[in-house]
Amino acid sequence: MLNNDSGYIEFEVSAYLSDRRMIMIRRIQTKVHLTRHLKTGLAAVMLMSLFMAGCSQGGTVETPDGKKAEGGKSTEIGSTYPLNTNESIKSWEVLNMNAVTFYSNLADTPFGKALAEKTGVKVEYVHPNEQQTAEQFNLMIASDELPDVIEYDWTGRSAGSYPGGPEKAIKDGVILELNDLIDQYAPNLKKKLEADPELDKMVKTDSGKYYVFPMIRNPSGLVFRGPMIRKDWLDELNLPVPTTIEEWEKTLIEFRDKKGAKAPLSVTYTGGNFEIRDAFIGAYRTSNTFYVDDSGKVKYGPIDPQYKDFLSLFRKWFAEGLFDKDFALTDTKALDNKILTGQTGATVNLLSGGLGKWMDAMKEQDPKFKLAATPYPTLKKGEVPFTGQLDFKYNPGPSKAITTAAKNPELVARWLDYAYSDEGAMLFNFGIEGESYAMENGKPAYTDLIKKNEKYSLQQMVSQYSKPNGPYEADERRNWNTYPEQDEAVKIWRETDAKKHILPAFITPTEEESKELGKIMTEVNSYKEEMFVKFIVGKEPMESYDHYVEQIKKLGIERAVEIYQNAMERYNKR
Repeated sequence: MLNNDSGYIEFEVSAYLSDRRMIMIRRIQTKVHLTRHLKTGLAAVMLMSLFMAGCSQGGTVETPDGKKAEGGKSTEIGSTYPLNTNESIKSWEVLNMNAVTFYSNLADTPFGKALAEKTGVKVEYVHPNEQQTAEQFNLMIASDELPDVIEYDWTGRSAGSYPGGPEKAIKDGVILELNDLIDQYAPNLKKKLEADPELDKMVKTDSGKYYVFPMIRNPSGLVFRGPMIRKDWLDELNLPVPTTIEEWEKTLIEFRDKKGAKAPLSVTYTGGNFEIRDAFIGAYRTSNTFYVDDSGKVKYGPIDPQYKDFLSLFRKWFAEGLFDKDFALTDTKALDNKILTGQTGATVNLLSGGLGKWMDAMKEQDPKFKLAATPYPTLKKGEVPFTGQLDFKYNPGPSKAITTAAKNPELVARWLDYAYSDEGAMLFNFGIEGESYAMENGKPAYTDLIKKNEKYSLQQMVSQYSKPNGPYEADERRNWNTYPEQDEAVKIWRETDAKKHILPAFITPTEEESKELGKIMTEVNSYKEEMFVKFIVGKEPMESYDHYVEQIKKLGIERAVEIYQNAMERYNKR
């Protein structure tokens, strides 16, 4: 029976269906919004066809001793690397933007080739378009054409992550619960989790389900994004580094009038993510998403009264040509062009992938070109910024989940666990010994090929030989900073109250809460982003703000806040 009242496609099935057939059914219990462009009749036919195919096809089954067998054939892959296998796996993941300079597929990079050689596993990588990652992820889930492993944010927190979070993804039959797989086939990761109770708490649900092989950040790598500005322009115009909203406005006016900047302030806006994050927004003691207020309560920033003040500010800046007229169409390449051609004098971006990359690109072309970090803006001089960018030890986005479509989950787990071994950690962090790094006084150091390349930046070269982000533990000895301005940026950007106000990205609602939350936030995010752009570009009067808030409340945001509050309290008790 199809039941659309709850926003999900549900099936009533007889109790005698096998677990395998139930998984097939759960995998097609996806959000209706993911297939909303299909006509109802066609969607029903496709889903029923998938259901019938799942019931009629054979596949890998679990034997009592935990081995995988297919057609009576046992797979013995061993427990040391390289693994004894002729099987291949398929991994869906974004290709690092620096690696795209050289290769279109991770398998072709020196890193990809070395990983295949070391693990004995051939991998077919599927790379979504960076600017359409969320859309392509949704289409993949809706089509039920899943790879063996997916590198993505499963928390349900961001606009692009899995609706409803990991409990929902497991319940839907999209990804596997990993407890047994980690326990039996991932000794390296298991050891790290046992040695770090804080990390262990982060990477599982409240019910105790592990769901990803995590990206683990080192302590020095938790702050890596913030506001930055053309320091050479400030010096030329005899302007101080701006710290308040008022100072920022004066500076942007000077950039527009004296430097001819067409977009004095610009940021990327991709996949529903306004990459200014909470810079400028935090000046009004709110956020562009959920946050924790001073009393420890969860709030949703975009309906705060003071959020209207932020929108009014950027509406004014947009109208006056201080904020990029094309911000809604600005992706990474577009922003690169604006920064490097002098159209833009300020942005909010990454430490290496922004500040370092742009200074590298201009060191020969314009030796005077210089960027510098600025503090997160405040309303009053000397205030501690309400919030800013601060990551946690567990980074959900570059973490990998094993899907229910995996033909040999044991093999995938073994392959993923290599990254947490001593040998694997060196490959993932530094690349290939003798090529990208050498041991000096017992410590890894990048070779001249990487750090003194005449044509490409350190970040670009590193991206070929290692994996800048992914499911492994980042090494404390790894440093991609090539300019003192980068070291100074980290010191400046960490001076915020972000630790008090950022809602952890890895808190997990219950299964029922996740289902409810997924429906609420899909509608809220869509409406919020639509109105966000309209308010800033002037297509919606600010007098409509109260109506906008009421509409978001009608969509259930107060219930979403309650769910996150409960989830945070449960997390604190784990």
